[in-house]
Amino acid sequence: MMIVRGAVLREMGLPAPYASSRPLRVEEVELAPPGPGELLVRIRAAGLCHSDLSVIDGSRPRVMPMLLGHEATGEVIVSEAPGFAPGDVIACAFVPACGSCGPCAEGRPALCEPGATANTAGTLLSGTRRLTDVHHHLGVSGFADHAVISAHSAVKIDPSLPPEIAALFGCAVMTGVGAVVNTAQVRAGRSAVVFGLGGVGLSALLGAVLVGAHPIVAVDVVPAKLSLALDLGATAVVDARAADAVEQVRQATAGGADYAFETVGSARVLEQAYAATRRGGTTVTVGLPHPSQSFSVPAVSLVAEERTVKGSYVGSSIPSRDIPRYVALYRAGRLPVDRLLTATVGLDDLNQAFDDLAAGTSIRQVLLF
Repeated sequence: MMIVRGAVLREMGLPAPYASSRPLRVEEVELAPPGPGELLVRIRAAGLCHSDLSVIDGSRPRVMPMLLGHEATGEVIVSEAPGFAPGDVIACAFVPACGSCGPCAEGRPALCEPGATANTAGTLLSGTRRLTDVHHHLGVSGFADHAVISAHSAVKIDPSLPPEIAALFGCAVMTGVGAVVNTAQVRAGRSAVVFGLGGVGLSALLGAVLVGAHPIVAVDVVPAKLSLALDLGATAVVDARAADAVEQVRQATAGGADYAFETVGSARVLEQAYAATRRGGTTVTVGLPHPSQSFSVPAVSLVAEERTVKGSYVGSSIPSRDIPRYVALYRAGRLPVDRLLTATVGLDDLNQAFDDLAAGTSIRQVLLF
């Protein structure tokens, strides 16, 4: 048994600003050694994601208390799993894939059934907890100096990659780029629009640039994010606060986008994305709205316009395949994911950092140990 220092959430839904209400408390927590098929990891860096924020604000209900953080990288200290050894540097995948359930057997590990059950229960893939009296967050709990994870949550990566960059590949990049490359399978020369320019949305934009989509439209309410989108390859930007935002997208894409990506986690924005999609086009939703939200579309349009609406979880990714590929593309200068990094923060800075994330003044902040 060892003592780790980490950020624990004991109550969801405390009011903002979080710098005042302090929903995340830095505590010392007991961590048991890894069991069979598990790894003890020294966390080097962990990204702050809207999926963490949605647990803090209660829009993504989870069992409490919970040690948050799911977009992380670290070094293996103890391995109880074949294929991993002390000193290996890994990125964490926040859906542990058992490899044998129906979805896994079909090459869809993001939909792993035991993985989903474990994540909902706040345990590791084995169904156990290595944290004493605290639940694991998505099998990672990366807002701590050490974590025990299932080896099915780990992907070995280039150890020379800066940790504040390496962390981004576990969620933002894998989810956003994967939505374009895997879920939608966007072809070169087809038009794309991205609604929401957080870490995932800008990663989707980078994915659209990577595959040669054209034109590419970026939609957000934050002027600095729209400016960055242009720098990253968007051909047009639209201020989502405009009353005619959807019409602006349709004009920029000659009648509607072939592919529209919603990354905000809002049913209202998903309806906008659908309205901005052309006849025969595909609307992909990546965000995670509150379970009570629903959206509606004209039912006849699905048939008469041959429309498609697709969900994309973890970018429909196979982490062991996709993370090394995306890292290689970053190394080659074709996925400049370093442009997503807004700031590095310390463990004691997390509440203020989540205020910044909620306000839209940051893209990706990374907790650096």
